[in-house]
Amino acid sequence: MKHSIFGRMAQLAKANINSLLDQAEDPQKMLDQMVRDYTNNIAEAEAAVAQTIGNLRMLQDDYNEDIKNAQDWGNKALAASRKADEFRSAGNASDAQKFDNLARVALERQMSSENEAKAAEPNIASQSEVVDRLKTGLDQMKGKLNQLTSKRNELVARSKTAAAQSQVHDALKSIDFMDPTSEVGRFEEKIRREEAKVRGQQELAASSLDAQFNQLEDLGEQTEIEARLAALKSASAKPAIGASGSGSAASESIVDEADFDKL
Repeated sequence: MKHSIFGRMAQLAKANINSLLDQAEDPQKMLDQMVRDYTNNIAEAEAAVAQTIGNLRMLQDDYNEDIKNAQDWGNKALAASRKADEFRSAGNASDAQKFDNLARVALERQMSSENEAKAAEPNIASQSEVVDRLKTGLDQMKGKLNQLTSKRNELVARSKTAAAQSQVHDALKSIDFMDPTSEVGRFEEKIRREEAKVRGQQELAASSLDAQFNQLEDLGEQTEIEARLAALKSASAKPAIGASGSGSAASESIVDEADFDKL
């Protein structure tokens, strides 16, 4: 049993947490399982140590009982011997012999108890050493459990932090405006095209309106020219200046800059 307990302690003490974590798909579940297993192993070790201590206490009780019996039988032997001496002094040899025999029986039993106690001493010493070692090993196991629990809490916290950072990173990538493949980039490009279309329509409408105003200005200028021409004709239409009416109509259709020089 002793080798079994210490073998378990040695195996648990040499457990490599990092290598186990590398093989685990879910580190938190693996760590929780390790804590549970280690706790159960400690409970089993505690039961074994308690049983060993119980056996030692039984040996010690038997030893103490043998010591007490040896003392009691020694006292009885002394009392019987003194009683025999009293009867012998009184001249009662028969009773003196009787109590001497009782003293011998008591001494024999005293020696038997002392021998049993002496034989138990090496076993008690050995079991006491085993119990001390088991208690030390059990304390070490509990210390390892505390370390494992602390390491588990630390690694779980780090794992959650890493997962949160990964989620934030993924979220930032999904809203990256500089990424031309992102949905936001496509929506922005579509809106830019719509805005450009509106600007084009506005420019087209503006140019069309300017053309209409230009037409109105040209029409106003022609109207003023005709009005002035009519005024000239009205002022110059006197009898002294007679001219053939047939030629004027034909000349209205063609204007030559040389005609101004003739004036």
